[in-house]
Amino acid sequence: MIPSIQQAETYLREGFWQNQGLWADHSRYVGQAARLIAERVPGLDPDRAQVLGMLHDIGRRFGITGNLHIIDGYDFMMRQGFPDVARICLTHSFPLQDIESCFGSWQPRKSLKRDGEAEKQRVAELLSGITYDEYDRLIQLCDALATSKGFCLMEKRWVNVVMRYGPNPYMVPKWKATYKIKEHFEKQMGVSVYEILPGVKENTFA
Repeated sequence: MIPSIQQAETYLREGFWQNQGLWADHSRYVGQAARLIAERVPGLDPDRAQVLGMLHDIGRRFGITGNLHIIDGYDFMMRQGFPDVARICLTHSFPLQDIESCFGSWQPRKSLKRDGEAEKQRVAELLSGITYDEYDRLIQLCDALATSKGFCLMEKRWVNVVMRYGPNPYMVPKWKATYKIKEHFEKQMGVSVYEILPGVKENTFA
């Protein structure tokens, strides 16, 4: 069971007013990308894909917490009674299923009084028990195809992330894993993802 698209939009609006930022519009574009791809892949539900994309970053509603948005989103969606969405909150940052591959910091501001290392270990344990399915891979891909302004080449999105958080040793393996996911879905669609996402050229080279 997952929320409706209307419910997902309500979660985004409420979350935005708690922590205003580019993440909400980015999430909407991730949802749109997931829907457009799912419409061309047999066995995928476009509504489900869109909702999962819209809510993958919902943990950001709790503030600027770095990588802790992963576990915050998981816990929030579990409390709401949507474990399938909670799962996506966990998996979306890990096309390479390794806790060390995530860009950004696990250490929150001191004022938050949270143990970032303990939270990281909790994410690692939860992640290790998951066998990725098509929706996990789809949202991982779409997260790399969308900014807050629309769709773009994955490389532009990646450069933006590295400029914000800095590189890590898992950077290239993580990119390669995402390329494999892209190829996986393109093989099923028979077309490049860039051909079905509007505005890629304009957003990439703006």
